[in-house]
Amino acid sequence: MLQLLTFLVEKLSLFSKFKLFESSWSDGEDQDRERHTQRGPPPPIRRGDLLEVPRSLFTHYGIYIGDNKVAHLIPDILPVLTDDKKLISSVITNKRLILGCMYRCATVRVDSVEDFAYGSSILVNRMDKMMKSQAFSNEDVAKRAEKLIGAIPYSLLWNNCEHFVTYCRYGCAASRQTEKFCECLKLIIRDQRSVIATVLLGVISIVCFGMAPSTTLPTILIPFTLWMAG
Repeated sequence: MLQLLTFLVEKLSLFSKFKLFESSWSDGEDQDRERHTQRGPPPPIRRGDLLEVPRSLFTHYGIYIGDNKVAHLIPDILPVLTDDKKLISSVITNKRLILGCMYRCATVRVDSVEDFAYGSSILVNRMDKMMKSQAFSNEDVAKRAEKLIGAIPYSLLWNNCEHFVTYCRYGCAASRQTEKFCECLKLIIRDQRSVIATVLLGVISIVCFGMAPSTTLPTILIPFTLWMAG
């Protein structure tokens, strides 16, 4: 089952090419990259800078705290299973990440810039142009991030890596990725074709598995809920 989930996450990452769940901070990203290319090498990263890299379906965020280290919030099941710090400090695999999401367990951990980037390009402080709140001083940002290092409850929608960095840098936890995902979900719910699709799936389940509460009730309740919500 876990291998199937890992496979699905990896394959669904192909949708990132269509920018369905990408953070809406990414508007104009290509223009930013072009400007950086034209201006030559980017300036060195400073302590307290907000870093972002594309990962799977989403953009991952962290706070640079100096000495080639990044503090970032990421799901991880291993701290629940072992106290071996050396093992926990190793690079988080997809399986560890998925189990951490399911168990709602995460840590604000410190990794090298290379491990944080995971082979992707890094964008620096791009949110500063888009957030309404003024960024704190870089030193204050880094100190706020360092205070949160350790285990922390995780929620994919309400307490993820983007909430962490926006809290540290702007004082207000927010996630445009979550907002965009909820907007997509709302569009799906409002689309009446979703009702038809769930009815058809329900009928197929009844035909395949027979009349039973486990098949009949979802066939009635799910389309009805979608109909009322739409």
